[in-house]
Amino acid sequence: MAPDKGGMMQVPTEKSKADFALLQLLPNMLTIAAICAGLTAIRFGVQGNYLHAVQLILVASVLDGLDGRLARLLGADSKMGAELDSLADFLKFGVAPALIVYFWALQDLRGAGWIAALVFSVCCVVRLARFNVAGKSEDSDGTGAYFVGVPAPAGALLVMLPMYLSFAFDDVQLLPAMVISGYVVVIGLLMISNIPTWSFKTTRISRGNVKYFLVGFAFVAAAVWTFAWITLSVVCFVYAGMVVKTLLTSRKSART
Repeated sequence: MAPDKGGMMQVPTEKSKADFALLQLLPNMLTIAAICAGLTAIRFGVQGNYLHAVQLILVASVLDGLDGRLARLLGADSKMGAELDSLADFLKFGVAPALIVYFWALQDLRGAGWIAALVFSVCCVVRLARFNVAGKSEDSDGTGAYFVGVPAPAGALLVMLPMYLSFAFDDVQLLPAMVISGYVVVIGLLMISNIPTWSFKTTRISRGNVKYFLVGFAFVAAAVWTFAWITLSVVCFVYAGMVVKTLLTSRKSART
């Protein structure tokens, strides 16, 4: 450091490497917003406002799809961000949906309903832990054409399918509570299963089919906006059908 005119040593003015641009914090801000959405969804569930509770879980799902991609796009991904995102996933996909479904339909079952909610939450956290471990190893289940087991976001959306159907048909609970309880357990077990499930991350659209894909996307978006609960129900059934088809195909391949 060179002395200035008064003989005083000049202090370097370089910014510390610990400083972050506000734009780089945007992914973590989205993650925090998703956590707030999940917690508020639980609050609405306790109050019996199930429609807003489910809507907030859907908002949290959208935010979950944006934060990681935005972090990679901005070059702002970090170990802290990854850990924060994983903890947020457990809250918004493992805890909030299970509690909302429990408050909505399973409270009258008492012990059986609560056990179903616990099984789903535990399966979700095991699924997330397995995903994190696999992501740090060479054999990652998040980079190939298929996931191992149903991903946590998909599990959260699937477990609320009975609620979508109820909202679509004037808040009528179409299934008995015991059936819903068993359904919650099945979805939880699917998350920790070894069933290969389709990963859209590696899907590529040929140049000639891009226009058809965009038209299809616009159609689905318009359907969600206009007939939200029916469309979400159809999407869940289609996804479940894809899981079943993949399972049958993999078993057939294993036999041959």
